[in-house]
Amino acid sequence: MIWAAPLLIIICLGALTWMGTHLLDPYRPIERISENQPVPANAQPLEVEVVALDWKWLFIYPQYGIATVNELAAPVDRPISFRITASSVMNSFYIPALAGQIYAMPGMQTKLHAVINEAGSYRGFSANYSGAGFSGMHFRFLGQSPADFDAWLASAKAGGGDLTRAAYLELEKPSQNVPVTRFAKVDPALYNAILNMCVEPGKMCMSEMMAIDAKGGLGMAGINNVLPLTYDKFARRGTVFGGSPAMVVGICAPEDLATPAASVGAFAPRQLAPRQGAGAARILGAGLPAPSFTPISAPADLLAPAARRPSNS
Repeated sequence: MIWAAPLLIIICLGALTWMGTHLLDPYRPIERISENQPVPANAQPLEVEVVALDWKWLFIYPQYGIATVNELAAPVDRPISFRITASSVMNSFYIPALAGQIYAMPGMQTKLHAVINEAGSYRGFSANYSGAGFSGMHFRFLGQSPADFDAWLASAKAGGGDLTRAAYLELEKPSQNVPVTRFAKVDPALYNAILNMCVEPGKMCMSEMMAIDAKGGLGMAGINNVLPLTYDKFARRGTVFGGSPAMVVGICAPEDLATPAASVGAFAPRQLAPRQGAGAARILGAGLPAPSFTPISAPADLLAPAARRPSNS
């Protein structure tokens, strides 16, 4: 009986720790807007895709088709769902007035759910040292009324440019103390390409590589399936050891899969060469015609009747 009291104390502390830890899980959607206000059943969270760059923050709003650099806005009392990644090195996304910090890592995705209850301008920054421009890697977070948020969206759509893949590759290059920038239009597949580390033309996506490996890989011939990178994230930081920069070339580019099969026709064999732009030719087997393929994302009315066949993958 002498151990009963300490055992009960340990059990109670363990239960409190377990419940508190899971209630504060950043991946767990919030259930309350404030202490006495639950999230309405029909509430649609604001989705924000966050990319930590050198040395600035990119925020993509997929629901509205816009993006900003070093400026984040959200309406008051609306749940926010963040998806977070990085372009080169590990970073940390932190808005003290909103929620705890969470790491941003290249090739990986973390999540955060939060809500802002009071309108105002708040400070957000990187909480993890990431190089020479770390001290300037901060941004402004705007908590706004719904009307002000709508006006902010309209301003971004009216005055911004287009964030294409080519524009992103320029934005991704290291720069310091970058002013607020807005983009009125964003490539809808950009964030997934960043996450899968395949924004560069012709580069194989990480998800595709894992799918191929799960099926047994490309065999010994796949060892030589590499192309040089004209812009390398590691060499730019002063790395001098190791082999020359290289990347794995994609079997085909994502945009190729959205091309109607009827308009593709047969391709002549070509030499394997680095893809240097969107107009570069596809990599095909010697003398083999392009197989029919029905991409999931392609609108049905764009596909010719001959293309409406099951995928050969």
